[in-house]
Amino acid sequence: MGEMSRSGRQGVPAPAAPARAMSDPGATGRFGTYGGRYVPESLIPACHEIEAAFREAWSDPEFRGRLDTLLTVYAGRPTPLTPAWRLSHELGITLFLKREDLTHTGSHKINNVIGQALLAHRMGKERLLAETGAGQHGVATATAAALLGLKATVFMGERDIERQELNVLRMNVLGAEVVPVTTGSRTLKDACNEAMRHWVSSVDNSYYCIGSVMGPHPYPWMVREFQRVIGEEARAQCAAELPVGVPDYVVACVGGGSNAAGTFAGFVDTTARLIGVEAEGGAAATFGRAGVLHGFRSLVLQDEDGQVTEAHSVAAGLDYPGIGPEHAHLRDGGRARYETVNDEEVVQALLCLARTEGILAALESSHAVAWVIRAAKSGEIAPGSTVMLTLSGRGDKDIASIKELL
Repeated sequence: MGEMSRSGRQGVPAPAAPARAMSDPGATGRFGTYGGRYVPESLIPACHEIEAAFREAWSDPEFRGRLDTLLTVYAGRPTPLTPAWRLSHELGITLFLKREDLTHTGSHKINNVIGQALLAHRMGKERLLAETGAGQHGVATATAAALLGLKATVFMGERDIERQELNVLRMNVLGAEVVPVTTGSRTLKDACNEAMRHWVSSVDNSYYCIGSVMGPHPYPWMVREFQRVIGEEARAQCAAELPVGVPDYVVACVGGGSNAAGTFAGFVDTTARLIGVEAEGGAAATFGRAGVLHGFRSLVLQDEDGQVTEAHSVAAGLDYPGIGPEHAHLRDGGRARYETVNDEEVVQALLCLARTEGILAALESSHAVAWVIRAAKSGEIAPGSTVMLTLSGRGDKDIASIKELL
């Protein structure tokens, strides 16, 4: 199921968006050659059920209205677009931060989870299943379950439990069951494996709430649509702030890639250059080959025999050997570019943002900050350019890791 894989400038306007970019992928769930539905036969009906329920709900004004209300009065939307005044001056650019760290629970994950939890409740499901790496998706799932009166079971790698102790405690306080995963690398990939296995045995009363733009169709598309609110808000905010309305660069960190997908969806039809920033040790868009992982076909880190290899990142949320299928399609079409940064750059970027702007970003988000700092200092981002960066989460959860890294 999850472990088998199949190989297979500045001043220049961004290339035209490939056909069907950031739109409905249709019944096959394909973004070019990527996506699809690679799951055991027993899960095919569940995927069809979720797709039908989502299509119905997404066209229902009552569902959309309830989602919008909760995103406003509960999650805290819209999030502000904050000028990074001091860092902008230091880098010679104009940098704006889309502040997903200011949402309830502290990251963009709440946007998607409220949407999926409402869908699960509408479908009559009693329990949410989830995987989590950094713990933010797990916290958001536990939060939404408590809000709607659902049970929650969160699978989390044993290694991630050790480095994200605060988020584990938050999930427990919120009433979720956190299941340690002791197989493989004991990180996000293995948590996904266990969550999918458990879903097979409990599909009648459980809903698998996937945290990123990954998994079998309709998840990559559905999660992107729930996260689209980031890009749509940022587009309107940039239009109000910038003389030309559109930034030169739109930047976001990428693991599976949900915050980036939601951000890019707001700018894919503009001249903005879309930059996804991966962890050097988990850079599937950069070093991966076509393969199947966790129910979808995309770019996956593999060895010479086509077996999935382990990813590494200082950020637990980016410790994943694949990338969302739509990101692979955007890369192949040239509409988005994917860059890498290393752990040392990430830690220095986190400290830089904290000490120039008073903002403690998550280690995941700090990957995007690290690339902007490097690109601006090297001249890759020309002086005077405008950059909109999605700050996907806050760094409170990473304090223990940061202490060890300093």
